[in-house]
Amino acid sequence: MGEWFSNKVLSSFQFFGIHHLLMIFLFILGMALLLIYSNKLRTHHRIVSILRWTLFTILVSSEISYQTWGIVNGAWNPREFLPFQLCSLAGILTMLALLTKNEKLSQIILFIGIVPSFLAVVTPELHHGYPQFRFWQFFIHHLVLSWACLLLVITSKLKITFMKTIESYIYLLIYAGITGFIINPLLNANFLFLARTPSANTPLNLLGNGFWYYFNLCLVGLLVFIAIYGVYMLTFQVKKGRK
Repeated sequence: MGEWFSNKVLSSFQFFGIHHLLMIFLFILGMALLLIYSNKLRTHHRIVSILRWTLFTILVSSEISYQTWGIVNGAWNPREFLPFQLCSLAGILTMLALLTKNEKLSQIILFIGIVPSFLAVVTPELHHGYPQFRFWQFFIHHLVLSWACLLLVITSKLKITFMKTIESYIYLLIYAGITGFIINPLLNANFLFLARTPSANTPLNLLGNGFWYYFNLCLVGLLVFIAIYGVYMLTFQVKKGRK
């Protein structure tokens, strides 16, 4: 138990090894099942309630256990453990959305929860491999986060428009501005990867350097938001319109 919960890297993370591929498969499987049974979920409120509280409990437990892991191992520091990274922020907003069923929160996490979680699962910035605690916490958090985001969209009366898409993007730009100009310099951190690209080999490494890195980052973010809106319209709004 001690070594499993320690900060010492006992087994290095293997990109696209069997355990990594399994996590990617589980991500896709969970999303697919939610989409396949989306119509049934809208009418089975008891099942949705059970799923909602289960996902909420897992997300809360994941965040608490991660903070505990950092403190117990003497690794906690504000640059890594404060929840200002996009997936961490999305996790907190998703918890609140699961708790309150707030449609504005559901709107925002649709755009900042699913795609970043998928990218984190495919290209994780992770040193600890299977079966250490940090491996399980990282993947469980991102898988459950994406499933919860999709569940909220499927089961809510939320209607995303193009203007709401742009509104959500503006929220992200405001948060990025606060993070880039205040939080990162204050903590000497790299939240949202605004100070530098990730240490892992991710698509962000293809965005260039200096001004072009930030320009391309904003452009890619906008294109991703528009793409999510397009998928939403094709997948959800057409179905809701037929009800």
